[in-house]
Amino acid sequence: MTRRQLEQACAPVGATLRDVARVIDRLASSLCMLTDDDGRLAGLITDGDLRRAMLAGATLDDPARPYATTTPQVVTAGSPRAAVLDLMQALRISAVPEVTADGIVVGLHTLSDIIGAEPLPNVAVVMAGGKGTRLGDLTKSTPKPLMTVAGRAIIEWIVLGLVGGGIREVWVSVNHLADQIEERLGDGGRLGCSIRYLREEPDNPLGTAGSLSLLREQRPDLPDPVIVMNGDLMVEFSVAQLLEDHRRSAATVTMGVRSYQHEVPYGVVTSDEEGRVTAITEKPTVSFDINAAVYAVEPGALDLLPARRPSTMPWLVQQCLDRGLRVTAWPITTDWLDVGTPTDLARAKGQA
Repeated sequence: MTRRQLEQACAPVGATLRDVARVIDRLASSLCMLTDDDGRLAGLITDGDLRRAMLAGATLDDPARPYATTTPQVVTAGSPRAAVLDLMQALRISAVPEVTADGIVVGLHTLSDIIGAEPLPNVAVVMAGGKGTRLGDLTKSTPKPLMTVAGRAIIEWIVLGLVGGGIREVWVSVNHLADQIEERLGDGGRLGCSIRYLREEPDNPLGTAGSLSLLREQRPDLPDPVIVMNGDLMVEFSVAQLLEDHRRSAATVTMGVRSYQHEVPYGVVTSDEEGRVTAITEKPTVSFDINAAVYAVEPGALDLLPARRPSTMPWLVQQCLDRGLRVTAWPITTDWLDVGTPTDLARAKGQA
């Protein structure tokens, strides 16, 4: 929603029912937000409230505020799209305002905006077949993508994020405890998309890229780049922006990268060829770009994969580089967490 659209969805505290009706009619929405002079949310009135007011004998010239909900359900600024959708589904509401800590309206989430983003022709593949051994006993009877964060499985957060970005066809690569993942996700209908499965042989895990050869078998005619990501990531990113930057760079593979900083716990000594010390830096911080396990991949790159044999995404990237094909890095600056260890899982639960 643009700033102008947001302003058009609001009316002043002293608005009449007629003013509210005009807002609802103008935007073809189901509600109007009442705001004070500073833009703070003072109330919310729905089309249902408007009808009930009329049935109770009110006229269009009556003040709207007595018929408004003065403590409506809201979300804080910057709330993840998937968390907003969860709230709306739980409360069975179709819209929720987004406000700052001071109560100033900065957005309005509607169900159609969240799951009705402009559909993209691209498909996404979520790698969910690993055993998650770094999580120890936690994944002996439950696959890592089904670990719960804020009441929802990690892979459900991933799928909802993809759907919110416009993806409508999702393929999930499964192996370890595959039946649990398939039972949980089903055909994807309740998450706003179509979900199909790339089933590895239990005794032949294919790694983080091998199952893409199964996608090549299922969809040999793919015309558009494929979004590929691991099934254990808590991450927010713009699918459309990733694809646009991938297109603009004319890359075969675009890799999502994150800046990783590490503080060396000692003084670092620099010396010349004769052993003379030229500098000493106390506990310097070094920075690297690390692989964030989010990719945009041209369909043609899938032909580089050996059929039904194990391979990894770094291996596929290296094959592209060896052939002189363009690979670009795409910075992910939003929250990102690889839920690989019990500590990571606890951190994810704490951040949710």
